[in-house]
Amino acid sequence: MPVKPAIMPCRLYDNAPAAIDFICKAFGFTRLAVHADGATVHNAQLAYDGNVVMLSSGSRDGRNQFDMTPIGNLNGQSPMCICLVIDDPDAHFAVAKAAGARIITEPHDNDYGGRSYEARDLEGVVWSFGNYDPWADAANTAANASVEQA
Repeated sequence: MPVKPAIMPCRLYDNAPAAIDFICKAFGFTRLAVHADGATVHNAQLAYDGNVVMLSSGSRDGRNQFDMTPIGNLNGQSPMCICLVIDDPDAHFAVAKAAGARIITEPHDNDYGGRSYEARDLEGVVWSFGNYDPWADAANTAANASVEQA
């Protein structure tokens, strides 16, 4: 069986149960697994079209075995952006906006190709949803290089 390459962002949230609900409702993820004791989420795996993001609750003292912490007070800035390749950014945007996502940019065409929009989740993490596929671009570049060498 071939190995499926994957990078799974893992985040801590101050209110992980609310983050799970919001990410599923606004961004279209589904709960793959949620391991929790009451309001403390030890590990949640949320899926979107074969991709997974993981999240859990931040500890009250801000310490855990990986020395990770929720965003906390970063003066409204996000320490990261999670990007997903999707088929229809405009339709996805409409659902996210209706669900109360804080929109940063409405759907727009990008100079490098594709169309996307950006939004923040409940705790300020930036999410980018667009139809630019870097794998397709890499495949086209490789195919063109092969034709030029022939």
